[in-house]
Amino acid sequence: MCGIAGTYHWPDGKAVTDRLTDVLAHRGPDGAGRYSHPAGEGEVHLGHRRLAVVDLSTTGAQPMVSDGLALSYNGELYNAPELRTELESAGVRFRGTSDTEVVLEAWRRWGTDCLPRLRGMFAFAVFDERTGELVLARDQLGIKPLFLLRRGAGLVFASELKALATATGGKLEVDHAALVASLLYYWVPDSRCALREAEKLPPGSWLRCRPDGRVERGRFWNLRDVAAEGRERARSGERPDLAAVVEESTRRHLLSDVPVATFLSGGLDSSYLTALAARDRPGISAYTIGFRAEDARFEAMPDDLRYARQVAERFGVDLHEIEIAPNVLDLLPRMTYHLDEPIGDPAAINTFLICSAAREAGVKVMLSGMGADELFAGYRKHLANVLALRYQRVPRPLRRGVSAAVGRLPVASSRRGYRSVRFAKRFLSFADLPQETAFRRSYTMYDRQELLDLIDPDLAGTVEDVLTEHADVYEDNDLDDFVNRMCLADARMFLPGLNLAYTDRSSMAASTEVRVPYVDVEVVKAAFAVPGDRKIVGRQGKAVLKEAATSVLPREIVYRPKGLFSAPLRAWMSRDLAPLVREVVNDGELVRSGFLRRDALRRLVAEDTAGQRDFSKHLWHVLTLEYWYRGATSGSGDHSSSTA
Repeated sequence: MCGIAGTYHWPDGKAVTDRLTDVLAHRGPDGAGRYSHPAGEGEVHLGHRRLAVVDLSTTGAQPMVSDGLALSYNGELYNAPELRTELESAGVRFRGTSDTEVVLEAWRRWGTDCLPRLRGMFAFAVFDERTGELVLARDQLGIKPLFLLRRGAGLVFASELKALATATGGKLEVDHAALVASLLYYWVPDSRCALREAEKLPPGSWLRCRPDGRVERGRFWNLRDVAAEGRERARSGERPDLAAVVEESTRRHLLSDVPVATFLSGGLDSSYLTALAARDRPGISAYTIGFRAEDARFEAMPDDLRYARQVAERFGVDLHEIEIAPNVLDLLPRMTYHLDEPIGDPAAINTFLICSAAREAGVKVMLSGMGADELFAGYRKHLANVLALRYQRVPRPLRRGVSAAVGRLPVASSRRGYRSVRFAKRFLSFADLPQETAFRRSYTMYDRQELLDLIDPDLAGTVEDVLTEHADVYEDNDLDDFVNRMCLADARMFLPGLNLAYTDRSSMAASTEVRVPYVDVEVVKAAFAVPGDRKIVGRQGKAVLKEAATSVLPREIVYRPKGLFSAPLRAWMSRDLAPLVREVVNDGELVRSGFLRRDALRRLVAEDTAGQRDFSKHLWHVLTLEYWYRGATSGSGDHSSSTA
């Protein structure tokens, strides 16, 4: 895993590329390189920071140049052995054993036709000295990031948004529409970018720059089409052997010339992967987290640590336990800087601390259970939306009575929180809504009116644009299966926009590579060949994956209540962060600029403090947004994604 950057027909491209690459140093502490070459009337410059994982020798160094092709590549290719064999049979002679060289030779032989054949996570730039063309490409599911900026015939690209801003001297304006979207979702969708002019190359696509200034775009993989194909497979009665598919993917994701460890929360997804990995790598290390006892009690958090220990003992795993009692006042601005855009999920802190501990122990590569919930309907929101359809059949007067009664219940006292009340209030906030609106409301931060009340009235049109975009994504398919429609929307928006984004940024901040075996093209194909009524059975989410896991894991682990890879936000808000919340509400940059309305923020704080509603997540995101905005508008770059 690495950091890539470069320029094409960009003024002072050599110096800019060097600056870009320097900003990405944390992504690749094992080496740095740059390649330069004329490209028509301009020049191309490719930069690279290396985290050596496969082929640790100099034959794996980048940018890799061979017979007129130059490649700067960030990723891991899990079917590299098969492609290498095929290319060797066609006469290719490899100098080393890196997957980078396999990608380079695959490109030489097949061009863009090689892209759907690549099984892994990747973002890369390849330059052809003969044609003067530069091509950028990003993996099928958006695991690896690639930001770009175009001005005239010039282009600059990088693995991180903060690096891009160095190409313009930090002079990129904030995109307020993206910030509105981030308030709604607590992340910026992959279709938007927090800084104007910049964009994210869409998953499963490529972009070609020609010396004459023309730009061509193409798509080589479309998740919507995969879901449609899966529906047809299900209709024909095909039943994928999910256990075999997950096991094969896990085995491929262990390919490495350095030690590999796993995340182990004690939940189904990480336990299943850890058990499978331990079969192939006996004694493999795993890392798990716990929280201060007083924080866990206040948050009413489940005891995940007990289950992680049970899995580790059963499968001979070397378990490392990390207690998370962070100085959040220090970590918040640091994480805001590394996350590149305003992302309000505190799980990013967990990932960073786990990866930092693993890196200190000499571990560069970790496996994560990310993606299983999105693909197999494992989140509470999925089950809640199915239950909402049944709830709507309850007589309206009775529903009104239930809503009134739950509305009077507190979500917390001065000493503890009540998770069941929080869940009930959350459920009732969307249970009566139409299907798409209910699904969106089940995981977004505000409803339409709440969002309008919170922000500058001049941005009302932007709110409508953001809501329409979600509806368009949700409806842009031919699926007639409600559960799989939710899974497809999550895989297109929630997964690349939030979970894969924070996992990449927070792990690479610790110079650690995280691999996600569930977010694999073959697992995804199998997932959408499973009908929704096999994913949610009764009140059991992720039922088909649980069925597959019973061949490896004890039922106590498989069917335990869902754990949380989150943080004790209510405890942090009521203690560590309370003074900062008051400062941001009363005199923050977002309030002073007019983007957020002080009176609306004060109401959130008052209701949260009284324990009547739980706005801890909302206020956490306001803090992340505030820190990001300060950096993006100050020009200092200390805690921003926009300057350096």
